[in-house]
Amino acid sequence: MKLAETVTFAGGTLERAAELRGGDLAPIIAGSGAETILMWRGKPLVQGDGLAPLVRLGLDHPVLEGARRLLLGREGPDGEGRLIFAHDISHWTPSGDLDELNTFLDASEQRHPGLPDTQLFAELRRIMVQLDAQDAALAATARGLFAWHDTHGFCSRCGAASDMVQSGWQRSCPVCEAHHFPRTDPVVIMLITHGNSTLLGRSPSWPEGMYSLLAGFVEPGETLEAAVRREVYEETRVCVGAVSYLASQPWPFPASLMIGCRGEALSQEITVDPIEIEDAVWVTREDVMEAFAGRHPFLSPAREGAIAQFLLRNWLADTLD
Repeated sequence: MKLAETVTFAGGTLERAAELRGGDLAPIIAGSGAETILMWRGKPLVQGDGLAPLVRLGLDHPVLEGARRLLLGREGPDGEGRLIFAHDISHWTPSGDLDELNTFLDASEQRHPGLPDTQLFAELRRIMVQLDAQDAALAATARGLFAWHDTHGFCSRCGAASDMVQSGWQRSCPVCEAHHFPRTDPVVIMLITHGNSTLLGRSPSWPEGMYSLLAGFVEPGETLEAAVRREVYEETRVCVGAVSYLASQPWPFPASLMIGCRGEALSQEITVDPIEIEDAVWVTREDVMEAFAGRHPFLSPAREGAIAQFLLRNWLADTLD
């Protein structure tokens, strides 16, 4: 798909500089400079007016005291620019109600007393389409990597507390010397079509009327094509024939790689598995167009910035090639 890398969280120009992760970064920082982005419980720090761009801080900023740090890479032409880090200050507890945190439509904003009032932490899913490609990729990488550290603090081999090493890109066990690396879970998300229609489903936890493409985790020993056919059949009893790859999207909520595929339906009768999804429907191109325009009587589109909406928009525009 020619437009694959225009999906949200793709297309940044960061050089990840893996060769620097285990070395002494001080001379490089002194020579070319460095900046950091700031995260709090998965939320990036942004300029409040417009909720973009990401705020860049110097490494000596007082708010970074006690923060976890990881190296994202190097910015600039040919990877010769300044280093860019990410710091996490999730140990800070803001005042106010935190009940909205991690909800589907988290609109809460947090302001740190050590930062200007014009800067705030905002939910990444809420602001992802307002960030440019570089900022979106940086925020997604930082969110996913810090989330992995949050849930992998102990060695899966012997149970001992592990240490963050390699500038945040590895954990090592000081007892059994096992090495652990960031996890990414492959998820197929599929544009299943039959003539002029596509198959959409919804989860009961979603906002009323929201429908999206069917999706599911790839199981061990399974190809992407087999995963597409299995997931669609499990959820709707619709049989799928030919399957092809379209595009992928890092989805750090918490650690997925969404693998967009297209499948041709061999049947249309739907039998919903209520354990898997709440509902599934066939909708026409015209239905999807009306939903995107906000005029459909019951259908609301998938979240803007998600690969589901990206694939649906390209299906409507006939730009899936």
